[in-house]
Amino acid sequence: MADEVSVFPRGPGKIWRAFVWSMKGLRTAFQIESSFRLECYLMIPLAPLAILAGQTPVERVLLLGSLLLVLSAELLNSAIEQVVDKISPEFAVFAGRAKDMGSAAVFVTMLNVIAVWGCLLAPRWI
Repeated sequence: MADEVSVFPRGPGKIWRAFVWSMKGLRTAFQIESSFRLECYLMIPLAPLAILAGQTPVERVLLLGSLLLVLSAELLNSAIEQVVDKISPEFAVFAGRAKDMGSAAVFVTMLNVIAVWGCLLAPRWI
């Protein structure tokens, strides 16, 4: 939600409302998006593995952060799909392109996970 015009920083109440809206968005994505659910289920074993496999705090952040980027991209892709479906429920070339590009963004973040995990962990296991 957009802030009202104000020169004062956000107060605790506004920060709390933003948090509640974020949790609502996560809950909705989990309920209606099977891809987001699958990625959340993959986080269950991979997040602890990232923390255990990283030898330094920077490695742990890179391993875990790459996983969180996938979830972020999936949320943005789902938002794009929802808006496109609302605006253009019938087939439209540009709507299809927008959806395909959102999906491609998720794919690129998944490639990033493979690259980060491979670069950090493969030398130890090979």
